[in-house]
Amino acid sequence: MFTFLLWVILLFLCWPLAMLALVLYPIVWILTLPFRIIGITMTGLFAFLSALIMLPSRVLRGPGAG
Repeated sequence: MFTFLLWVILLFLCWPLAMLALVLYPIVWILTLPFRIIGITMTGLFAFLSALIMLPSRVLRGPGAG
């Protein structure tokens, strides 16, 4: 909602720039999509590695702790 309000303000101040932003937004979104997918994958990988490294300490702690 905040982004839309900023766009409306830009529309009133400089409508050609607002129209350019409206046209370029989907292109930028598509170009950044692979980086977001890589980021999600890396987050999952690091969570998995963290759980794998912490597994021995969790097993040795026992069922009562936690």
